[in-house]
Amino acid sequence: MKIIVDADACPKAVLQICIKVALEYDIPVWTVASFNHNIVSDHHVVVGNASQEADIRVMNLAQAGDVTVTQDWGLAAMLLGKGVKCLNPCGREFSTTNIEFLLEEREAKAKFRRGGGRTKGPKKRMPEDDRKFEACLKEILTVDR
Repeated sequence: MKIIVDADACPKAVLQICIKVALEYDIPVWTVASFNHNIVSDHHVVVGNASQEADIRVMNLAQAGDVTVTQDWGLAAMLLGKGVKCLNPCGREFSTTNIEFLLEEREAKAKFRRGGGRTKGPKKRMPEDDRKFEACLKEILTVDR
């Protein structure tokens, strides 16, 4: 088992939590990001900045039983199909029961924006998000051991 972090848009606090928790559970952390990011990790994979390049590398690294951290719902859907556990940096676990709804919501919002509409961006990150993320990560790691 390993933790794979889609580090292109991952908050630094989340990456630090992953490293801390991984040390407690003796699990390696792999980070994947384009060369535009300065990531410090024992197992860091640098990719180009082409569209979806980091996502493809995460897909290639991930195996059934691994845990991934990503904000990308499309990537999470593909990873779930491989038997990989997925959670976002706010501590929300993606599952086969909620991913279809999230993808439909993403498409509806994209269609609305293409038609000239405006949607809200993500909420400001709060310390509670870090606590929720850590608790969710520990729960996933505990259940799967």
